[in-house]
Amino acid sequence: MRTDTKTRERDGHWFAFHLALLLLFLGKQALAQIRYSVPEEVKEGTVVGNAAKDLGLDITSLIDRRFRVVSGGNDAIFEVNQNNGALYVHRHIDREELCQGSGACLMELKILVENPLEIHYVIVEITDVNDHSPSFPKRQQTFEIGEHTLPGRRFQLHTARDPDAGTNSIRTYTLTSNEHFEVDIRQSDEDKIPFLVLKKSLDREQKNKHTLLVTAVDGGKPPRSGTLNVSIIVLDSNDNRPMFSQEIYQISIKENVPLGTSIFRLNATDPDEGTNGEVEYSLGKTLRQKIYDIFELDKLTGDIRVKGIVDYEESDVYKLDVEASDKATLPLTGECRVIVKIVDINDNPPEIEVTSLSNTVSEDSKPGTMISLISVTDKDSGVNGKIISSITSDVPFEFKPSYKENIYSVVTKGFLDREEVSHYEITIKATDCGEPPLTTFKTLNIQISDVNDNSPHFEQNPLQFYLTENNVAGASIFSVSATDKDVNGNAAISYHIARGNDVTSFLNINSDNGHITALKSFDFETLKTFQFQVVATDSGTPSLSNNVTVNVFILDQNDNAPVILYPVSSNGSAEGVEEIPRNVNAGHLVTKVRAYDADIGYNGWLLFSLQEVTDHSLFGLDRYTGQIRTLRSFTETDEAEHKLVILVKDNGNVSLSATATVIVKVVEPKEAFAASDVKSATKVDEEDNVTFYLMITLGSVSVLFLISIIVLIAMQCSKTTDYTSKYLQETNYDGTLCHSIQYRSGDKRYMLVGPRMSIGSTIVPGSHANTLVLPDRRSATSEVRHT
Repeated sequence: MRTDTKTRERDGHWFAFHLALLLLFLGKQALAQIRYSVPEEVKEGTVVGNAAKDLGLDITSLIDRRFRVVSGGNDAIFEVNQNNGALYVHRHIDREELCQGSGACLMELKILVENPLEIHYVIVEITDVNDHSPSFPKRQQTFEIGEHTLPGRRFQLHTARDPDAGTNSIRTYTLTSNEHFEVDIRQSDEDKIPFLVLKKSLDREQKNKHTLLVTAVDGGKPPRSGTLNVSIIVLDSNDNRPMFSQEIYQISIKENVPLGTSIFRLNATDPDEGTNGEVEYSLGKTLRQKIYDIFELDKLTGDIRVKGIVDYEESDVYKLDVEASDKATLPLTGECRVIVKIVDINDNPPEIEVTSLSNTVSEDSKPGTMISLISVTDKDSGVNGKIISSITSDVPFEFKPSYKENIYSVVTKGFLDREEVSHYEITIKATDCGEPPLTTFKTLNIQISDVNDNSPHFEQNPLQFYLTENNVAGASIFSVSATDKDVNGNAAISYHIARGNDVTSFLNINSDNGHITALKSFDFETLKTFQFQVVATDSGTPSLSNNVTVNVFILDQNDNAPVILYPVSSNGSAEGVEEIPRNVNAGHLVTKVRAYDADIGYNGWLLFSLQEVTDHSLFGLDRYTGQIRTLRSFTETDEAEHKLVILVKDNGNVSLSATATVIVKVVEPKEAFAASDVKSATKVDEEDNVTFYLMITLGSVSVLFLISIIVLIAMQCSKTTDYTSKYLQETNYDGTLCHSIQYRSGDKRYMLVGPRMSIGSTIVPGSHANTLVLPDRRSATSEVRHT
């Protein structure tokens, strides 16, 4: 349209230029102007006015004079009718094409008539009609406005265009109702420039996009309008901090939860967008180090995980301060607190703490004496921490509860005796009431201290000792030993001999070890037994003592050689002469050698043997009786005198002996008879002397036997064991003095024998072959000790 308008303007200018030249050549004839007004958009053919009439031209001559409109272009808007002189619209009139701006749109027409040539100017004003609606250069306009933009900020809108002029042009702009924006119009020359003004701050989190409709309205009747779609995109600013749904969260977990377990997930929201709305989580910077050791927080997901040991006994609650921050340049943060309560499980056994007053208790402590304080604790709580305590071992101690729970005192519940039990292990059991229950044992070692409540004790009372005669004076002959159930100083025993008879003056005892020494040598033939008492005293305070009776038996030793009693000559030598008739038969008793040994048993058992004889075939000697008998009858060739040397030997380990010489003279019967009469008288005297000595010896022995029997009977009465002793003298001897001593101790019988032994007897070891043990069917109650 604009191109056509410019073309027309250019043609009009050329037309005006030619017309000016024509007027110059024609004398410059000019007439008055005529002014018409016609609205645009009228139909073609619409008469504007009767130009011929108004110009005063003759209508009839218009054709001849070639009445016409001179136009600069081929496409004239107005034409004249030569028949009636009317000026009419030749084609569509669009004011907006013909005229720019809002001023009056005037078209100057040149009407030319010839003969004579005349030019008339006709001004046609094309009046505007409201045939255009306002329009915007674009249908859509978008603004991006930050939500932090302050109210009053102006944003220029597209300006609407309306080709119409005057009152039909744009008169105002309107905006759809909203609370944030309004339209402000700035007048610039003839243009009205609209601005979008922010009247209230935006909040992207409430509404991130606003859609507005701007309307441009002209002044026509009816008015026309055009619209502009305005989109307001609210740009986010970091004006919202992350928010948790709660300020405080409370959760519960069991202790000993496995490492890596997620116990809670936090979620904070930030209504901002982009990095302003991306949230990261972190634990507060001022928490206790223990919390960082036990818990960790995933900064992206908000998961709280366990990374350390959760122990109810260390802490039953943990308070975690958590921060959530966005990723803006200047990040905003939100906070919350997570309270983690730990639920106790029965993972701790009871603990037993012993506070001992002393680990040693005197055995004379009375029942109820306190020896220890026991404190039982359990780190668990509730039922898991409830404890049942007891003493499981069978000991004379018990629990006595205190005024405070789980504190007990261990007291004695009976009398103590160190000699029976010197050490106790008290086993204490503590069991909680959890599920499953846990149990702890603890052993309390108690030593029982000694008091001097036991006197020294001898294992056997009385004591029997056997002492070989001829002991070395000053040497230890035997020892006594007592025991004391007490210990240490209370059991340190010293010994001494209770002086009560003459024998004790010859004895001495070592006070430390009880070794008894004899200050003289004892002779069995003089003293066969004696008795004394040993007193044992401990070192306690006060001291206690006990005594024991010691019976000492002197054992015989082969210290006496045999003594020849017959034959004995007048000078004391063992020689004799025997005369026998030559006509005696074999087996005739020539004589009998008699001997005596002061020792007893084997030591006093004598054997006879022929040491020297002139004719072995003529005489025989009984080795036990000492009888000399003929082995055959004498012959005429036999010598009249025979010498017999008889050896008398005892049976000691080192035997002792004596010899006797018998001269046997063989005489005729008459001489023998006479000699026998003479000898018989002498023999009677000798036999009387021998008998006297024998009676003295036997009397002495009998007295000793009686004393021994009395002593043994007294000992038997002073003890409960079956102990009897008696001395029996055997007078059944033939050829020598034979004797034996029998005594009993316990289940054994002892006999000190002479020349003849009883069949079935045995020799007691250590008796130097002079003590025999005889079998006895009586029950034994005591044992004989011998050295």
